[in-house]
Amino acid sequence: MLRNTAREIAMHLSYELSFTDLTAGELLDQRLSDEHFGALAPEYEVYGETPGPAQREYIRRVVQGVADHGYELDRYIEKYAKGWRFERMPLVATAIMRLSMYEILYMPDIPNGASINEAIELAKKYENPDVVRFINGILGTFVRQEAGIPAKEKPAEGAGAEKPET
Repeated sequence: MLRNTAREIAMHLSYELSFTDLTAGELLDQRLSDEHFGALAPEYEVYGETPGPAQREYIRRVVQGVADHGYELDRYIEKYAKGWRFERMPLVATAIMRLSMYEILYMPDIPNGASINEAIELAKKYENPDVVRFINGILGTFVRQEAGIPAKEKPAEGAGAEKPET
C-alpha cells in the first residue's frame, strides 16, 4: 500500500471523528482490522489492500494527531478561511485540511509541498472544483504564514481562500 492510499484512509477516519463518540484509539482499533477492510473492499477500492506496518503506523499517528490537535487545526482553518464560517465548511474538506496541516506542523519528514499536493488530489476526488480551490488557498496561505515557506514555493493553483460555491 502506498502512502497516498494510507493518507486517504487516514482522511476517512479523520472525517469519521467528526461524528462519532469513539475515541481516536477506539476508532483506529475498529477500522484498521482485517475484517473491516475485507467488508469494505468490494465497494471501495481504497480498502482493497490491508495496510502494512508502516502504513498502519502512519494512519494511527495522523488520525490520533488530528484528534489531539483538532482545536488548534480548526483555529488555523478559521483564521485563513476568509468569508466562510467553519460550521458551514464541508466535513470532508475540513478533514483534508486538518490532515495536511497536522503533517505540515508535526511530521517534518513529509515535505510541505507533498502534503499540500496530496491534500489537493484528495479534494479533487471528493469535492467540487470550487472547494478544491478553497482548500488549496487555505493550505497555501497557512504554510506561508505558519510554516515560514517562501512565497516562491507556494502551491500553483489558486491564490487565496475565497468562499467556495456550495
